[in-house]
Amino acid sequence: MILASASSLTLSLALASAVGYAISSAGTARLPALVINGAVWVAWILHGALLIIGLGGPDARFGFAPALSLTAWLVGLVYAIEGYIYPQFKKPWVTSVLGSACVLLAVLFPGASLNPNTSAWLPLHFALGISSYGLFAIAVVHAWLMTRAEARIRSAADAHTGMPILTMERLTFRFVTVGFVLLSATLLAGLLFGSALYGGAHALQINHKTVFATLSWLTFAVLLIGRTHFGWRGRQAVRVLYVGSGLLLLAYVGSRFVMEVVLGKTL
Repeated sequence: MILASASSLTLSLALASAVGYAISSAGTARLPALVINGAVWVAWILHGALLIIGLGGPDARFGFAPALSLTAWLVGLVYAIEGYIYPQFKKPWVTSVLGSACVLLAVLFPGASLNPNTSAWLPLHFALGISSYGLFAIAVVHAWLMTRAEARIRSAADAHTGMPILTMERLTFRFVTVGFVLLSATLLAGLLFGSALYGGAHALQINHKTVFATLSWLTFAVLLIGRTHFGWRGRQAVRVLYVGSGLLLLAYVGSRFVMEVVLGKTL
């Protein structure tokens, strides 16, 4: 349901956050670092306030767009922490572009109202799933940056990441490992406690979401086994990471997008 509950406060926060992300992205090569970092922090804080209103209010809603918005917010949080630990690391502009797009998309498609009869543990289940989304998203961006840096090195160009490639590779697989643990917990909770979490009518079913989530879990398991026992790295590992992340994106966001936008239904 498009713009079903967009208030003037929601619209104002969304626009201000999107502008902040846009400034940080467009001004990467033109504005001082202090201005760019300030714009990112302002956008991230406003984005967080928007999520609290949308997910924690009396008319809480959730769908594919809020899931993407929350994922983008988590990505921004991790990059802020990374920037503090590794001051030389240059935040990729693409994350600000995605943050701006996800904020506006969540206003246009706020999702369906959450069933009041669902379990009080359901937010924890959502948190585990979205956290795994966020960590795999960060791993994908790191892998993309790592691939670009390697290509620049081979062509004798400036790698321009501000972080050693081996360090970025280690961080990428740490994110993958933690994301895999959270994804495993999410799937296990849905399998064992689906009826209690969603109510009898919404218990875990064998559908597109379940199939894609299981396939993504298997793909990430293969990636971690290949990394640990066969030393997978570089393009081979990155390709498997991309495949697993694509399957995971289709699992929830893809299925909800089809239901909410293409078919005009709510789950």
